[in-house]
Amino acid sequence: MQEHDAPQERPTATLLLVDDEPHVLSALKRALRREHYRLLTAADGEQALALLDTESVDLVVSDSLMPGMDGAELLGHIQRRWPDCLRMLLTGRADLKATVRAINEGHIYHFIAKPWDDDELRLTIRQALAHQQAKREQQRLEALTQAQNRELVELNANLEARVAARTQELQQVADMLDAAYGDLKHSYVTATQVFSSLLNQRLPRHLQTNAQVGDLIKAFAETHGLEEELQRELMMAAALYNLGKLTWDDHLLSTPAQRLFAREQTAYRHYPETGEGLLMTLEPLQGAARLIRHHRERWNGSGYPDHLQGEAIPYGARLLALAVDFIELQRGMILPRKVPRQDALDLLRKFSGRVYDPALCKSFVALCIEQAPDLGLAGKKVLSLPPRKLEPDMTLAQDLHSPSGMLLLNQGKALTRQLIDKLIRLEELEDTQLSLLVHPPEAANAEPHLAQSERNP
Repeated sequence: MQEHDAPQERPTATLLLVDDEPHVLSALKRALRREHYRLLTAADGEQALALLDTESVDLVVSDSLMPGMDGAELLGHIQRRWPDCLRMLLTGRADLKATVRAINEGHIYHFIAKPWDDDELRLTIRQALAHQQAKREQQRLEALTQAQNRELVELNANLEARVAARTQELQQVADMLDAAYGDLKHSYVTATQVFSSLLNQRLPRHLQTNAQVGDLIKAFAETHGLEEELQRELMMAAALYNLGKLTWDDHLLSTPAQRLFAREQTAYRHYPETGEGLLMTLEPLQGAARLIRHHRERWNGSGYPDHLQGEAIPYGARLLALAVDFIELQRGMILPRKVPRQDALDLLRKFSGRVYDPALCKSFVALCIEQAPDLGLAGKKVLSLPPRKLEPDMTLAQDLHSPSGMLLLNQGKALTRQLIDKLIRLEELEDTQLSLLVHPPEAANAEPHLAQSERNP
């Protein structure tokens, strides 16, 4: 079925929306009606494939759970037959097996969780199409480079000036390709962060540690000038290090590590290997998977799963271990109590040389004292406010999650009156109290500050 709107401008892209629920398709079309897209709709996988046989489609948004052919199977068909068509999965729950299958078979670009925010949906689709355009431009430039290389072979060797000019042009093309390739690799980091947000719906709010671990890793990597490739692997590992825990039951998830019985300890010790196994099929994540496997090794060789010792433990895994333990100690996930932030730093120092790389531990503790990246200050004034006290033009200093753990707004989002009103209504509907960390409009050059309610994490 094809929908014909009457846009004022030429459609910028063709989208196919697939869902067996008519009201969901209507809601998607309403959200996208002003985006100057050509919108096609299908009620199931068979209709979608039939449309794709006759229409040129840039992006497909498919529901995960549909009768007959589900979203993962449909996106797998599309990936094999139309690999240049972007694929997004619309899902109403965090189903680990379906998610992993969708990644492996459909090579999806993004997840969209139900219910979605219209602004974020539009932004996600714009970014996806921009990514697609960058990839097409990369392919065009690669073809251009090959054609120019063939032309160089035919040039007269004596025309030195012409060769010099062409060489300069090729360098410019190569620089553009490098930039495009860098954008593609950055998109993998973004995808793991979105995946992490989806997986957090399986975990209680106080066990959702990935964001703080990622903040610590990012600050350390930037401060110490780590190589770009290692930084990417570390950020992906920080987003997914606890992926293997999602195979546990709720009792094991909520019990501090030191209170586990022998049989439970055995299950606990396998989570790094489980996480690695789930990611190894994805080539861009293999470096991050290796860090996840070894982040429970110990400097003295008493860790697991491979009992590596000293510098045999990958550097990134040693750093990830420090960040994970520092946050999980404060959340009550290791000891039978929540450890205050300063006491957690003292414990890291105490076990330096036994559990942790002593030199790395010293640098990490210094970073936590001097910059406190886990508190989300970012060198600016930070206020902790309920929605009714928010003002337009404030910006979020930290990701905002719903009580169930779903990502609502990203860090850096500028607040508008419409967004503030939505947050107030959300509090009323969910019968809950939200607290947002925000930068006031004048905070750009202000000294670091933290509201009293946030001083004791």
